[in-house]
Amino acid sequence: MTPSRPPILAAGVERRLAPRPLPVHLTAALLLWLSSRGAWRLLNGGSATSSAEEERLRLLAAEIAALGPEAFREAVDAELCRRAGGFIDGLDRYRRHELRRPPEDAPVLWRQGTTRLLDYGTAGQTAPILVVPSLINRFYVLDLLPGHSFLRHVAARGLRPFVVDWGEPGAAERDFSIADYVARLGGALRVAAEAAGAPVAVLGYCMGGLLALALALLHPGTTACLALLATPWDFHAERAAQAAMLGRLAEFFPACADDTGCLPVEIIQALFQTLDPFLAERKFIRFAGLDPASGEARRFVALEDWINDGVPLPLSVATECMRGWYGDNLPGRGLWRVGEAAVDPRALRCPALAVVPSRDRIVPPASAEGLAAALPDVEVMRLPFGHIGMMTATAAPDAVWTPIADWLRARLDRP
Repeated sequence: MTPSRPPILAAGVERRLAPRPLPVHLTAALLLWLSSRGAWRLLNGGSATSSAEEERLRLLAAEIAALGPEAFREAVDAELCRRAGGFIDGLDRYRRHELRRPPEDAPVLWRQGTTRLLDYGTAGQTAPILVVPSLINRFYVLDLLPGHSFLRHVAARGLRPFVVDWGEPGAAERDFSIADYVARLGGALRVAAEAAGAPVAVLGYCMGGLLALALALLHPGTTACLALLATPWDFHAERAAQAAMLGRLAEFFPACADDTGCLPVEIIQALFQTLDPFLAERKFIRFAGLDPASGEARRFVALEDWINDGVPLPLSVATECMRGWYGDNLPGRGLWRVGEAAVDPRALRCPALAVVPSRDRIVPPASAEGLAAALPDVEVMRLPFGHIGMMTATAAPDAVWTPIADWLRARLDRP
């Protein structure tokens, strides 16, 4: 099977720009196709699934038997070839797309080790926010494209965002624990408060929300309010068996570590792919049908570039997150500690905002709701978006970003 070649997007693009490297999606898709072709032989062997699933499988096995194994194999192969052709076409179009991220232009206010603090606001503004992203993804999903940037949107509404750019772990960070990263956030918080001359709103996104909560509890005098976006807490509230399985995988992390003692990006991405194994296939087939010059296609390419630009995790941090959070559910059980300090959301003494995307596959809504329920002074925004869509969707600026900015301004403007 030979997929059709995409048209050249602009004159000379293929000569000027080398194609992007193949992302890990290709290997995942190949495994799915191969497993789909072979799994039908197991239908008559029984399963440990629910009774409803067993009934559907029983009916499917009967249909296959009536059709005949040879005809079924031919139908499966034809469908796999159709999907593979669409997937590879979409992947090729993505790799050759002309969009490239422009150079970073935000001033660097502070740095320590490989961590930088970038100033997306205007000097003199007195409504500062310290924005804390996840450790495993670059910060720039919050500044995805010109004209589609959460950081620039909230800055235009009178706030001064200081965003933490973690960078890749260097020699100083390779033996870090979560407590070490929270301590480093303390330095960023101090610098942001000094630059703005006022207490700071702290905003955490995903894993960054857990770090932001610990930071706010440790620095109550400098934290004016706390916003937690799609932040997990009760890791066993949904898909408890899957979370426990991920926790058990932590024992294999030392064998997977790279030469620097970190868990590689490829391993981290593979763990996330278990949440929705068919996502890569669906999204690249859909991308193949988009106009490459459309805003939707450009957002797709920018987002895929971000997804494929992840960073490794220090081995101790990866183990602490996977075993302590997913396996043992320490936050949800009220047992999580950062160093010697208990991370108890009930002890937070500033106003809090919990943003819970109802379509979130990465942080199930029930997990984030557990944190919201524990905060003493909290407003909850339940929004019809996904985990990443709240930062990338066309409707996000009006439906997500503006309400967050307005909530922050209202708390920072109080005397």
